[in-house]
Amino acid sequence: MKLAFARIAALTITVFGLSAAASAHNLWLLPSSTTVSAPQWITVDAAVSNDLFYFNHNALALDGLSISAPDGNTLQPENVARGKLRNSFDVNLAQPGTYRLAVTRSGVMASWTENGQRKRWGGEPAAFEKSVPADATELQVNQSVGRIETFVTVGKPSTDVFKPSGVGLELVPVTHPNDLVVGEPARFQFLIDGKPAAGLDVELIPGNSRYRDKLDERKYTTDAEGRVSLAFDAPGMYWLSASAKDDKVAIKQAKERRLSYAATIEVMAP
Repeated sequence: MKLAFARIAALTITVFGLSAAASAHNLWLLPSSTTVSAPQWITVDAAVSNDLFYFNHNALALDGLSISAPDGNTLQPENVARGKLRNSFDVNLAQPGTYRLAVTRSGVMASWTENGQRKRWGGEPAAFEKSVPADATELQVNQSVGRIETFVTVGKPSTDVFKPSGVGLELVPVTHPNDLVVGEPARFQFLIDGKPAAGLDVELIPGNSRYRDKLDERKYTTDAEGRVSLAFDAPGMYWLSASAKDDKVAIKQAKERRLSYAATIEVMAP
């Protein structure tokens, strides 16, 4: 099955530390609840799968996990469990408002030939010069920035957590992501380094793909302001993704920067 991240295989394996076999799979965070009426705990699964929201391939590494609370503070995950097919953690939603849970990574992956052997290295751009020989032959360098996230709201939705970082490909909701309803259009804006991502290809796939012969994906393109309007035919969990590439590299040896974004969102019945 050719899913959205298959188009950005190199980005997937370098940014999230996965094997080459995982490059055509879905990467996701799945909360036990996306909306609750009062403060409580939730559990979040993190996985790489063949089918959306079924942990049947590999666990998603939690390095780079950030949990943004409504008041601007950053929370720590609790009861972290690391498994072969999924990782999971708990979050104490102690205050009202919207939380943003994201796994982000940025870095460089290099490969070269040294003494007849193929060498590989991955890390931050600042460490490249010290880690890769200056006279490396057959040098190949990729730079990538990726974000995987989901949103959870306690009581009344808030918007403070949607302030963009200005780094990489990001989503800034116009319609609140915890207020999505079948039959009502949802408007989102995508940014690259804080600026509107015009002409960006966006893909929306409903969950439970395990039980369908087709993905039933919908494809969209952002307008000049980086905005897109999505439509939902049925309630349930959805996987929203986008990818891009440009020449804004941090080191001269890299020819392009690859960007990716994926989010898990829930749509309710009218």
